[in-house]
Amino acid sequence: MKVDSNTVKKIAHLARLEFDEEGVEKMQKDMTQILDWEEQLNEVDTEGVEPLTTMSSEVNILREDGVGEHLSHDRGLLNAPQKDSDYFRVPKVLE
Repeated sequence: MKVDSNTVKKIAHLARLEFDEEGVEKMQKDMTQILDWEEQLNEVDTEGVEPLTTMSSEVNILREDGVGEHLSHDRGLLNAPQKDSDYFRVPKVLE
């Protein structure tokens, strides 16, 4: 597929890029090569090939969700560096 200079200029405008004429010609050549390569990929027979969900062969070990004991609010406040009755006190971040 051939990319013309007007297409390159339009894409550059949308991407907020600036090219001189030499840069437009180089991008036109590069984009044409990318699209030609993509067309070659479309010709590959992928019938019966499972799609990849990850590139890693590692398996994630999951555990069952379950109901357990929870800590009370008061126990959570025991280790708070600063507290105010039932609340954690934190440094002010907005003026």
